[in-house]
Amino acid sequence: MPARGVPLILAIDLGTSSVRTALFDAALRRRPGSLAQHAYSVRLGDDGTSELAPETLADALRQCLDHTVPQAGGRGVEAIGFSCFWHGLLGVDKQGRPMTPVYTWADSRCRDAAARLRAETPERAYHARTGCMLRASYWPAKLRWLSQARHLLFRRVAAWRSPAEWLQHQFCEEAFGVTAHGMATGTGLYDPNALGWDAAAVDLCRVRAGQLPTISTGSLRLRGKFRRRYPPLREARWWPAIGDGAAGNLGSGATRPGRAAINVGTSAAFRLMRWGKHASAPFGLFCYRVDPERFVVGGAVSNAGNLRAWCRRELRLPGGSAALEDALAARQKPLSQLVVLPFWSAERAPTWCENLGGVISGLTLNTTALDLFQATTEAVYQRLALIADLALGGNESRPRDARIIVSGGILKSASLLQRLADVLGRSMHRSSEPEASLRGAAVYAAEQEGMATTRGEENRAPEGKAVRPRRGIAALYARERQRQEGLKRVIGPAGKQHSI
Repeated sequence: MPARGVPLILAIDLGTSSVRTALFDAALRRRPGSLAQHAYSVRLGDDGTSELAPETLADALRQCLDHTVPQAGGRGVEAIGFSCFWHGLLGVDKQGRPMTPVYTWADSRCRDAAARLRAETPERAYHARTGCMLRASYWPAKLRWLSQARHLLFRRVAAWRSPAEWLQHQFCEEAFGVTAHGMATGTGLYDPNALGWDAAAVDLCRVRAGQLPTISTGSLRLRGKFRRRYPPLREARWWPAIGDGAAGNLGSGATRPGRAAINVGTSAAFRLMRWGKHASAPFGLFCYRVDPERFVVGGAVSNAGNLRAWCRRELRLPGGSAALEDALAARQKPLSQLVVLPFWSAERAPTWCENLGGVISGLTLNTTALDLFQATTEAVYQRLALIADLALGGNESRPRDARIIVSGGILKSASLLQRLADVLGRSMHRSSEPEASLRGAAVYAAEQEGMATTRGEENRAPEGKAVRPRRGIAALYARERQRQEGLKRVIGPAGKQHSI
């Protein structure tokens, strides 16, 4: 129990598969018993559909708050921090009512629209201005696709929002058109150096600047009905959302030079946080603002926990989680007979193979379900290794060093952590807070309240023991990475046309 007078922070983390809430104290420690999670399902389709119902998100958040807020024990909550998945898009009417579903980052029906955009404008120049690629994950491709495939609906939409802004409008006063730098940056319409909407990118989308939210650094206040429903939140300041990737760095302590964060959940990402007014990233990686002072550089892969779940379901692997863990732990080396391109969902960094589906090469009559599971898992980690090398400016023979902090569902498996370290050829440290982006939302709110700063050491997140790569096995995985890249080059002209 926090002592009398110690402030509490409510943290919200909205993901593509669930929402989580918890209370944190001024030392940014999660209050026992306050964590709540409510899962929901993304509607998927063979054509690349990936949608969420906005009302489902609002209902899930209310259910989580109903559990978490009473854990304040009658004490007031000073601030509310919010982390939300980047790139989600929905259209609303003049009253803020949804006119479309939430199109998630994984919705790839706009791949052809993205290709047409790249034919109209140089992607390298666009990336240099926005920190984003001209690809299906971002708003320009989705908006161009909607303007063509859903023309009448597109014309009726009054405003375009991320799910973060829509939820803020549901819960907060005067929040219809307010976003933070840390959410605007993930749209592909924002200039992280000018700290505002990029006029040329907005023109590409056939939308008006007035249809986009206003970028603000101020706080919001809950609507009266929610102040009555949740008395501890009566005086709380709600800070507009930042992206979950930035929150993951804040929550895991990967905020200073020489530190990097890896999160392996539904998707996976490698990120470095940097300080400064000038923001840039190597071509193929992203550069997103956290706020006007900080930005993150890195890359995300679309297939991680979601692909693992597919393997568990469709390969009908024998035994439960414990048996599978034991079976993988006994397999310490790569399966050289199998090469996998893990692109079940349209892939992102570092080569953006949006029109190249999943590929398994080397199948024989002796291949087992466990072989496929192992090879697919390792193939995902190989994509993260490519991103890490590009972000850190190193290469396989002389990789630049960094202290890597790992969070997400992968922390539940010691054998998967060891395998990731072997594939990357780099040491890693476990995050002591498995819900890194949730804690990051609390860190961000504490910073805005003047309660904390991640520039110093006082809020450094504790880390677990190092997981070190086994040198000989890491060398084998480095060779396998070359085989994966060779297969991708050989697949055909479609791969060359649509990747970088």
